[in-house]
Amino acid sequence: MHGTTATAVSPPATIGGIGRPQFIAIIASLMALNAVAIDIMLPAFPNIAGSYGITDANRIQHILLSYVIGFGLAQLFFGPVSDRYGRRAPLFIGIGLYAVCAVAGAFAPSFEFLLISRFLQGVGAAATRVIAISVVRDTHSGRGMAATMSLVMMVFMVVPVFAPMIGQVIILAGDWHLIFIFMAFVSLAVGMWALFRLPETLHEQNRRPLTVKSISQAFAIVLSNRIALFYTLATSFYFGSLFGFLNVAQPIYVDIYGLGSYFPIAFAAVAVVMAGSSFINSRLVGRFGQRRLSHGALLAYFGFSLLLAGLTAMGPIPFWLFFGISMLMMPLFGFVGSNFNSIAMEPLGAIAGTASSTLGFAQTVGGGLVGALIGQAYDGTVFPLAAGYALVSAVAVVMVLIAEKGRLFGVGTPD
Repeated sequence: MHGTTATAVSPPATIGGIGRPQFIAIIASLMALNAVAIDIMLPAFPNIAGSYGITDANRIQHILLSYVIGFGLAQLFFGPVSDRYGRRAPLFIGIGLYAVCAVAGAFAPSFEFLLISRFLQGVGAAATRVIAISVVRDTHSGRGMAATMSLVMMVFMVVPVFAPMIGQVIILAGDWHLIFIFMAFVSLAVGMWALFRLPETLHEQNRRPLTVKSISQAFAIVLSNRIALFYTLATSFYFGSLFGFLNVAQPIYVDIYGLGSYFPIAFAAVAVVMAGSSFINSRLVGRFGQRRLSHGALLAYFGFSLLLAGLTAMGPIPFWLFFGISMLMMPLFGFVGSNFNSIAMEPLGAIAGTASSTLGFAQTVGGGLVGALIGQAYDGTVFPLAAGYALVSAVAVVMVLIAEKGRLFGVGTPD
């Protein structure tokens, strides 16, 4: 169940005529369109609420939730379609929809119209996520895939460093509507780059028919594979804590700790250490393997979350303590996300598109809903977030134990 690929498979130097650095940059840029659509919005929450007369601070979180639901659901569509028609055509359809809906959001006459635009923008972004991971699986395997995905995630994690700052600058220079115009421009630029440089990686002989029977069989393969299923569930719950953080980062940093316009800087600092850990993971995974690194990081995250929950349960804690523990916890995502995804995808190479879409749907919708529950529990204190961290990471540990039949760190089971 752990795949048949050798543990020390090296990533290819070239893919479809382009060098590995450019390949990684294109894949990371495609995935970063999703991060841009989420992180650039965070500083604009108060401005958007003011424009539409929204007084409930938790309601404004629906800007993220509507996008995440569209992003998650549509992956179930783009996966089978990309397994039938190849990677490129569905990708460019998705990018086009992303850009159009970003422009629509800029001119939304009501908050409800804005939520619909965000939902459809998420639908378009789903193609970038599904196809980016499918292309990596088409061309990589084993630890080579984990190393490449770590570098992709490193570049991807740099986006949260700059996106909130860009959003803040746009608001200061103009208003929040221009953020949507910026997203449309960036998506079209990335789309043109991929159009001219990203090759088709799914050959004709490997394409699957787009029939109910074929699609059902592919989904059945994913859901019946213990490793794929339970690592996907583990990732869903684990990343639910990250979605929860995104939902309440602005009120915690600004309302509780009074950072004001310095909020993007604090947010960026967290993103920097996450990006750095992804790079370190890419250097270490070939030596230690996905399981040892990711299992250790997950257990450490659970331990830190218990510490934070215990401290905040006793009352308010100073900013330096909250931020210090966060700076220890957030880098651990770099050792979990890419490794869990590569472990889950490894046995599913023959149906990479459908597998990527199924995994992406579960992780995004599941993680988004878990994060929404954490966000809606916000009561003006840090405790609900800390308790949410502890609960979801505990569930993730249980899912990994089921996947590995109670054995952690790869003992007796090769990567």
